[in-house]
Amino acid sequence: MADSFALEPLSRGPGLLTRGLRKLGIGKGFPWIAASVLAAVLVSALFSTWLAPHNAGGISLENSLTPPMWMEGGDSTYVLGTDNLGRDIFSRIIVGAQVSVEIAAYAIILSGAIGAMLGMTAGYFGGWVDAVISRLIDIQMAVPSIPMAMLFAAVLAPGKGMVIFIIVLTYWSWYARILRDEVLSLRERDYIALAKVAGVRTPVIFARHLFPNILNTLFVLATLQFGSVIVFEAGLSFLGLGIQPPQISWGGMLSDGRNFIEVAWWLITMPGLAIMAACLASNLLGDWLRDTFDPKLRQS
Repeated sequence: MADSFALEPLSRGPGLLTRGLRKLGIGKGFPWIAASVLAAVLVSALFSTWLAPHNAGGISLENSLTPPMWMEGGDSTYVLGTDNLGRDIFSRIIVGAQVSVEIAAYAIILSGAIGAMLGMTAGYFGGWVDAVISRLIDIQMAVPSIPMAMLFAAVLAPGKGMVIFIIVLTYWSWYARILRDEVLSLRERDYIALAKVAGVRTPVIFARHLFPNILNTLFVLATLQFGSVIVFEAGLSFLGLGIQPPQISWGGMLSDGRNFIEVAWWLITMPGLAIMAACLASNLLGDWLRDTFDPKLRQS
C-alpha cells in the first residue's frame, strides 16, 4: 500500500555551473586537456619561484647527469633528472616557462595591435591605402624570419628585447592580412553606411563598429600564435640568437643538452616535450575557439 504513494524522484535540470559553462560554449567538445596544459604553463610562469623544487641555476657537479627517477640510478629528488652541471631539469622547465610566457604576451599584444590597426585601415579605406599596406604585408611575409633574426642579432644585442622585436616584425603581417579581409566584408554592412551618413568620425567607427566585430577573430589568432611564438623563441635561443645565459629558456635547454644526447637523452627530451605540449595545446584550443565563434561551423 505504501508503495502506491511513493513519490517519483524529481528530474533535475543542469546546475547553475553547467548552465553558465554552456552559455560560454564550454561543454561537450571543449578541449579540457589542452586548456589544462596551457593553464599549467601559465601557473608555472606566474609562480615559478614557489613551484620550482630546486634552485634552477644551482650547480651540483656530484649530481650531474642523474637520470629521471624512474630509471636505474635515478633519484626521487630530481624527478626529470639533472643536466651536465647537476641542475634540476624539472625546476629549469618551470622557470623557463616564465620567459616563454612573457615573450609570448608582449609579442602577441604588440603584433596584434599593429596588425589589427593596419588591417582595419587597409580594409576600411581601400584604394591606394589598401594597396600600400597590402604590398607591405606581401614583402614582410616573403622575408624568411630566421635569416632576418640573424641579421638583427649581428646589429643588436641578442636577448629578450630582440626576440620580441623579431617576433612582432614577423607576425604583424599575419594579423593584418586576415583582419583586412574581414573588414572588407564588414564595411559593406548597413550599419557602417548609416554611421557614415550620420557623420560619425572614422576613429569612432573603428572603435564602436569594426573592432568589436573582429575581436573574436583577433582572440582566435592570438591563441593560435601563442604556440607559434614559443616554438619561434625556442628556435632562436637554440641557435644562440635569443635568450642568453644565465637566463633560462626552453630553447637554451635544448642547446645545452644537444652535446649529451647519446648519454643523457632527457636533457633535450624533457624541454622538447614541454615545447610540443604548449604548442599543441594552443593549436587545439585555438581551433575550438574558431569553431565556437564561427556560426556556420558551430551549427554544423
